[in-house]
Amino acid sequence: MNNEELYEELNDENAEQELFEHHRIVIDPGQQQIRIDKFLQNRLGGQISRTKIQAGAEAGNLLVNDKPVKSSYKIKPKDVITVLLPHPPKENYLVPEEMPLDIMYEDNEIIILNKQSGLVVHPGHGNLTGTLVNGLLWHFLHLPKADNDLRPGLVHRLDKDTTGVMVIAKSEYSLAFLARQFFERTNDRKYLALVWGDFETDSGTITGHLGRSAKDRRVQEVFPDGDQGRHAVTHWKVVERFGYVTLVECKLETGRTHQIRAHMKYIGHPLFNDAMYGGDVIRKGPSYSKYKQFVDNCFAICPRQALHARLLTIQHPITKEWMEFNSELPSDMQAVIEKWRGYVQNRPHETE
Repeated sequence: MNNEELYEELNDENAEQELFEHHRIVIDPGQQQIRIDKFLQNRLGGQISRTKIQAGAEAGNLLVNDKPVKSSYKIKPKDVITVLLPHPPKENYLVPEEMPLDIMYEDNEIIILNKQSGLVVHPGHGNLTGTLVNGLLWHFLHLPKADNDLRPGLVHRLDKDTTGVMVIAKSEYSLAFLARQFFERTNDRKYLALVWGDFETDSGTITGHLGRSAKDRRVQEVFPDGDQGRHAVTHWKVVERFGYVTLVECKLETGRTHQIRAHMKYIGHPLFNDAMYGGDVIRKGPSYSKYKQFVDNCFAICPRQALHARLLTIQHPITKEWMEFNSELPSDMQAVIEKWRGYVQNRPHETE
């Protein structure tokens, strides 16, 4: 794989689940009994360290015949092994960079941060520096007890211009433990999105396979027949109505690339000012110039898709306590919402 292919793979984000490897292996009848960590290291091509496999076992991600086992377990013929492991880091070309990180919480195992708009999470083609991963590398390097294993523990992603709560793992064990939560969706995440149009009901569910568009590889397209793409489900409910736009809360049942953005466009409610999915033009409202000027002013205040990861609930890797973290709306989204509140209160009787 050349560098350009590697960068494209890192930027591919088909699904958050693809941050992890999910293997199912049936042991041959003639297999000799050896430690499962050694077997997996050899079977997976030597790309996964025994340390990572052992951390996965400690986190309960290594199962034989549907039962968790220790890394010292000796495999037997016809055993069925299932394992969930984080992908090996591809960071040999990464450089630590000092940058401000809005850290909401930190202990020996995890970092909870509030991601700002405009920050790419990890390097990809055309974004080799200035990413969150570069900043995390610098942060880890300068921790009081940091070692030279510069591995920012990415468990999930947010788009460049999406703001809000993220969790970072600081140890192999925590990365494996959190990986299972995100892969199996046992944790909870909620987003706030300002979208075009009004809704007939107060809540609903969008179901539709998501895959790359043949016309534009940057965009995810909905395939309702399920003949292409990956299964995706988004639950939404109305938070506040402004007539021509609506503030909704979204809860993901799956974690696909651009899931909320693509699903909302699919049902006719693209995110406000989402240029990639058609939300950067007036979709609802009257045609007179003052309204157009009002919307253009809103676009200038929030020059990105209006999407914010508001809530994250995770189980702590060590204490096993469920922890909830909330992020307030960023100033640009809050300002636009306030302008729409004012517009709704003061607007004259209008016809579209």
